[in-house]
Amino acid sequence: MSQPRRTSRRRVWTALTLPALLCVLAACSGAPSDDAAAPAPSASPTPPGPPGTLFDDFHYSGPDDPSLTAHGWEVRTGGGGPGIKDSWSTAGASFPSDTTAQGGRVLQLQASTDGTKQGTKQVEVQSTGTALFTGTFAARVYLSDKPTSGRNGDHVVQTFFPISASDSSTDYSELDCEYMPNGGWGSVGPRLDTTSWYKADPPDRVTHALKQHLEGWHIMMITAVNGKVTYSLDGKELFTSSGKYVPHEKMDIHFSNWLIDLPFTGGPRTWDMKVNWFYYKAGEAVSQADVQKTVDGFYSAGTNYINTVPKS
Repeated sequence: MSQPRRTSRRRVWTALTLPALLCVLAACSGAPSDDAAAPAPSASPTPPGPPGTLFDDFHYSGPDDPSLTAHGWEVRTGGGGPGIKDSWSTAGASFPSDTTAQGGRVLQLQASTDGTKQGTKQVEVQSTGTALFTGTFAARVYLSDKPTSGRNGDHVVQTFFPISASDSSTDYSELDCEYMPNGGWGSVGPRLDTTSWYKADPPDRVTHALKQHLEGWHIMMITAVNGKVTYSLDGKELFTSSGKYVPHEKMDIHFSNWLIDLPFTGGPRTWDMKVNWFYYKAGEAVSQADVQKTVDGFYSAGTNYINTVPKS
């Protein structure tokens, strides 16, 4: 069963937007006075694409790619939990080619350990630029039942979830999809936990477990509309929550591959989770068929990223 996520996860978003940067440069350039009298530029046009939509197929060169930051993502390096605390690293995040992925590219999240804390690296990619509230969250995710290298048996957690920016928020919200091929917290695997949270501390949530092997690609979806949250996998509804177990504030998106504990030493091993694409539609419940149709359209048009979600 899912446990409290982590200690403080607040981040400071310091990226300078392009318009702000241009304004700074203009102010410092000592432009001639006749330029100052020129008409003010018109407002930036509305971004192209369907309104209230966020889509990304993770075509980036690496964790330090400026476009990754510009598009509102970061690879976690801070402290805290869950799992093996203070072991978050950019080392496990990459964007390789993959012939099994739509469009041929993925975000790869590789967790690694040798059974010791100092030899453990967890990985998480999280959104920073656009907080999301109600609507449809969808991702095509590759889940692993066994390590890519090394001995099996780790209590690894491969996750996709929207979550509040602060665990201490009075309107705390979290919607989890967590796959544990070898189980954890005293439960045997495999299992996919889908969990809606009301409070992180003390833990207050409702959860459902799907107990089956899920090696391979899957479309995970969460719809949160009209006072109800519905989790589905490959078009099959798994679990629904309502009442207080629905989002109460805007959330960030996280993809994470981490370890609950370190059950054994005995050599290094790596665990891979992959993300093909992420899609969000604000305020609407979208069927999987329509999500896939929209995503197919983006790929056909050569659209790697789009964000028309209102900022406020």
